[in-house]
Amino acid sequence: MRISATIITWNEESNLRRACESLQGVADEVIVVDSESRDRTVEIARQFTPHVYVQPFIDYSKQKNFAASKSTYPWILSLDADECLSDRLRRSILDQKSVPEPPLAAFRCSRLANYLGGWIHHSGWYPDYKVRLYHRDRARWVGEYVHESLAVDGPIGKLDGDLLHYTAATVEEHIERLNRYTTLAARQAAAKGKKFSMWVCTTSPLLSFLKSYVFRLGFLDGWRGLSIASLAAWYIFVREVKLRELNRAAPDAGEQV
Repeated sequence: MRISATIITWNEESNLRRACESLQGVADEVIVVDSESRDRTVEIARQFTPHVYVQPFIDYSKQKNFAASKSTYPWILSLDADECLSDRLRRSILDQKSVPEPPLAAFRCSRLANYLGGWIHHSGWYPDYKVRLYHRDRARWVGEYVHESLAVDGPIGKLDGDLLHYTAATVEEHIERLNRYTTLAARQAAAKGKKFSMWVCTTSPLLSFLKSYVFRLGFLDGWRGLSIASLAAWYIFVREVKLRELNRAAPDAGEQV
């Protein structure tokens, strides 16, 4: 097994070096696809690989599939710029590389989030299994706008160790990211013909908070768990309000109450 690692980026100068360093000795090449960053992201990427491509952002799936299309090797290890491999996960991938090519289409691993300087073990954020190592001919990224996922044709194995996800260092960073994602999610909902619902807008945020903080034991994550649950509720409320704005801007759009 030889591996091409792919990373898509946009203004990731604070994260990219950590991601690339964790791939050294594991990936046989690294491919970075940047969405016209305005910081030093491209400069940092070129310190680790000559395979750096810059193109306008379309959506997450298309960017990741484009990165995979540029790979030399059939096995793809897909990382986000704010992720890196733990030591145990590195060893697990190296173990797979040392044996004959497996009869599998992909591998999943658990993802552990670092949020506001602490590791989150509850709140519905862990183990958060993700398929990130896959055979290019048997899997493809799908999903428009946001919440992309891999559609895999074949059996999926499991890797030991965590993929470390550095989600947000500050609450402001978290809110900025949620603002971007709620816009994409609202556009996705509008494209599918969904209409604003006062019922969803008023009840779903509360249910989301209870699910994260109570039923998924977010209270065990302390004040960070409270922040996660509160902003998860805020996400749903803002997404629905943005959907209402899109409905009102579209001709013949109605509202559900």
